[in-house]
Amino acid sequence: MFRLAFLVIATLASIANASAQQFELADVHAIPTASAAVMRGGFLRGDRYELRAATMVDLIRLAYAVDSDKVIGGPAWLDTSRFDLIAKTPADTSPEALRSMLQALLAERFHLIAHLDTKPFPEYTLKSGPHPRLKEPAGARESGCMAAPPNAQTATYSCHNITMAEFASRLPRMAGNYFQLTPVVDFTGLQGAWDFTLSWTPRNLLAAAGANSITIYDAVDKQLGLKLDVQQTPMPVVRVDSVNEKPASNPADVSRALQAIQDRFEVAVIKPASPGAKESFRVEPGGKIDLRGISLRKLIKYAWDLQDTDVKDNDELLAAGPRWLASERFDIVARPALSESASSRAPVDFNALRLMLQALLQERFKLVVHTEQRPVSVYALIAAKPNLKRADSSNRSGCRNVPALPERSGAPGPIFSLRCQNMTMPGLSERLQPIGGIYVPHPVIDSTGLEGAWDFVLSWSPPHILQGCGGCASDAGLAAAAENTTADSFGSLSIVEALDRQLGLKLRLEKHSMPVLVIDRIEQSPSDN
Repeated sequence: MFRLAFLVIATLASIANASAQQFELADVHAIPTASAAVMRGGFLRGDRYELRAATMVDLIRLAYAVDSDKVIGGPAWLDTSRFDLIAKTPADTSPEALRSMLQALLAERFHLIAHLDTKPFPEYTLKSGPHPRLKEPAGARESGCMAAPPNAQTATYSCHNITMAEFASRLPRMAGNYFQLTPVVDFTGLQGAWDFTLSWTPRNLLAAAGANSITIYDAVDKQLGLKLDVQQTPMPVVRVDSVNEKPASNPADVSRALQAIQDRFEVAVIKPASPGAKESFRVEPGGKIDLRGISLRKLIKYAWDLQDTDVKDNDELLAAGPRWLASERFDIVARPALSESASSRAPVDFNALRLMLQALLQERFKLVVHTEQRPVSVYALIAAKPNLKRADSSNRSGCRNVPALPERSGAPGPIFSLRCQNMTMPGLSERLQPIGGIYVPHPVIDSTGLEGAWDFVLSWSPPHILQGCGGCASDAGLAAAAENTTADSFGSLSIVEALDRQLGLKLRLEKHSMPVLVIDRIEQSPSDN
């Protein structure tokens, strides 16, 4: 605990003591607010930094390196008003210097006054048992964890010369479908570095592994002599004291000096896929894409955010188009432009990637589209027997994934437990498809008739650990999940059952007028490479 408090104080001190640095040029202005707007950008591309459709919460979390839920206080517009930022930085600007520049910009243009603090949050914690099973490092090996070759039912990592703090920080990425990237905080008190090997059953393979399965919680306990727990933990937060919604005026002619970078690929090679080629979709750091055996229909849906690479597939939101659109497949390798000072290992901005794919399709396949209102299948969120608590208006609107552990050894636990504060029913409806995955294969509209905002907790289990959920992605499967309350042996619930049992809300399939993407023109063969 003392170690954690020290680390929190050190983190806050490093932020507060960052040397005051400023952008060489910065264009920041408010943009019209759209309910479906999503922030894009936030990555340094050479000497340019761009943010599009960023809320003030986005700006503050990036400036102070905290999660959105760690931005505390301030007026309600912090979550809704949106801004564009284009700025020029000195060459070789470090991430720390970039954060300092953002802090200075917020203070100058928005008169942001905030202070650094700590606040307890329920977090996953890693603790030491009475007899840790860790080895002293064998030689001066490089610190890190290496995944073993894939096994049909087991994930294995060998870690060498690694501290417990670093191991805790890596766990959410190593066993992501147990933690959903919720952080794990080191409470072991074990100093120094260690060697060890850890094997567990990935969450989506628990049912198939049966009696041979072992959860990450049990693996950490039995193999390492450590314990995963959930407890209130002090975490760094930024408390907003005051801030202006309208930014100060930009310097004269700054927008002309900082023309926006076009979201386009610098190089793209497109060719017909080999007959019978297996479909794959790979995006590398820096934004390079390698697509194999992909149809243009699927690519159009991804580019216009109608389908993702996991479970969401709003097929009706794209009009049929020519028959070959779904049958003919292509291999596409494309790389975005990077200046000499930009890193090819930079994180991927998937919102910008979609815009680049749109431009590629328009250029190489002469794609022309428009949107029009058409009736499509949706789920109407209705209030059956609402069980909701009126919101505390002092809290800003938002939802946070709450860590949860299984009640007994061997159980996978309710991976999703979402705590929402000051949330309207339209706001919940917009979130249900992204968070519900294959449980919710259509868009959701609010038909509850419930006015105002609410506080609630919603907990459910992913479909791969729910018995008999093979058809959850179908309308019939969802209807069955809504009517049948037979949970699996671990007491798991689908999100449909959870809405009904916990909140008194139901999803009803119906037709509703929605914007549909219509293809006006597309050529069957791409232009030459």
